Amino acid sequence: MDVYTAGMLALFVIALVPLLPTEVALIGMGVAAAQQEWSLIPVVLVAAVGCLLSDQFLYALARRGGPPVLDRLGNRRGVRTGLDWLTRQSESHARPMLIVARWLPSGGTVGALLAGSLRWPPRTFLTASAIGVTLWSGYTALLGYLGGQLIQEPGLSLLLSLGVALLLGTGASLALRTRISTPV
Repeated sequence: MDVYTAGMLALFVIALVPLLPTEVALIGMGVAAAQQEWSLIPVVLVAAVGCLLSDQFLYALARRGGPPVLDRLGNRRGVRTGLDWLTRQSESHARPMLIVARWLPSGGTVGALLAGSLRWPPRTFLTASAIGVTLWSGYTALLGYLGGQLIQEPGLSLLLSLGVALLLGTGASLALRTRISTPV
């Protein structure tokens, strides 16, 4: 098996398994694509398919067993406040909310579990998930690719790309946290 095939297989498995560092693997493959002159499109597609399958599994799991867990967690004031906000937002902004959640740390996993637990319609979830994983995979792979183009040292370009991703993710997390804590 050549390096390209092994990398793509590893990327797919990492994207498929919840809570594995998909972002790191995807940025790394973006760097490799830039430095080896591979097309970025297959990298994005492999990651998107793996993430989409993972999302569907988590959604189905939470749809079956999530509501009792949410009820128990809802007894905590802070959790209840967040769940109430998410429930209100999901009534009018379900798709955009799930798409944006992709950029938050573990946002895809949490979004899929929450959507299943709140019993979002399957078609709504599938559509939002497909759009979200495709946009997120493209953005993340492109960060790696640009880092690989700018800096020829693979380790340094990976670190640069990860740093940019960390800064953008932190900014999105802080913005969302501010939005959630602001009374509606």
